[in-house]
Amino acid sequence: MVTVRAPATSANLGSGFDVFGAALGRPADVVRVEKADRTTISVTGVGSQYIPEDPEKNTVGAVADALDAPAHIEIDKGVRPASGLGSSAASAAAAAVGLNELYDRGLTREELVPIAAEGEAVVSGAAHADNVAPSIMGGFTVARADGVTAVDASIPLVTCLPEIVVSTRDARQVVPDGARMKEVVEVVGNAATLAVGMARDDPDLVGRGMNDSIVTPARAELITGYESVRTAAFDTGATGVTISGAGPAIIAACHEGDRRSIAIAMLDAFDSVGVDARAYQTRIGRGAEIF
Repeated sequence: MVTVRAPATSANLGSGFDVFGAALGRPADVVRVEKADRTTISVTGVGSQYIPEDPEKNTVGAVADALDAPAHIEIDKGVRPASGLGSSAASAAAAAVGLNELYDRGLTREELVPIAAEGEAVVSGAAHADNVAPSIMGGFTVARADGVTAVDASIPLVTCLPEIVVSTRDARQVVPDGARMKEVVEVVGNAATLAVGMARDDPDLVGRGMNDSIVTPARAELITGYESVRTAAFDTGATGVTISGAGPAIIAACHEGDRRSIAIAMLDAFDSVGVDARAYQTRIGRGAEIF
């Protein structure tokens, strides 16, 4: 048996739609894999009642099939489904790393990314790598069609997860079909600033680069209290605030000493509009780890 912990992730980070991703220190999924004649899946943990155990409908089943590695797979969910924190990606990433080790396939972490992305397609309908890449490789990642670039970073973060459900499919449907050149130029500049900030471990640059005027405003309409929470985070020291992935989680970049006050302010802001939430004081961290 091989046991793997794979972290939650935040994709897009505002200006990096479908490209940028970051591994979070917490929460995480834990997946155990054991060789078997055919793949079977069991799921426990947060939101497990909503996750199918049929291998054809679960991300890890697609990963096992892609690696030709049948196994009994136990998933202990720490990342809530439909959270915007890469829940399905964490399971897929952990399964890819674990099955690669169990069957001695000899694939590199980068080579496992497209395999785990195939698992993501089961849930989202498309094989996007922006969540599975950081969950496997750790740090800040840039996912392109020709591969993944990863940068070690340790930016302090606060993620605030409201008790709201926003499906990835719904969040994709509200994405605009196009954008004005002025908006494109602005977002490219912000994305470049964010990437430099990650390379320098500079929370101020990262925060400045999280602004996005194309996708985020449309998705913000799906999250009750988004503007209030965003304002509260900035008022207590956040350097940047945006929607994590497809939402509804909201992520704030900040300096080390400000995480607690930002977390409290974001929770209070959600509470003021009648929405329960929980906050994680975390940072960009490591990728999937074999126990």
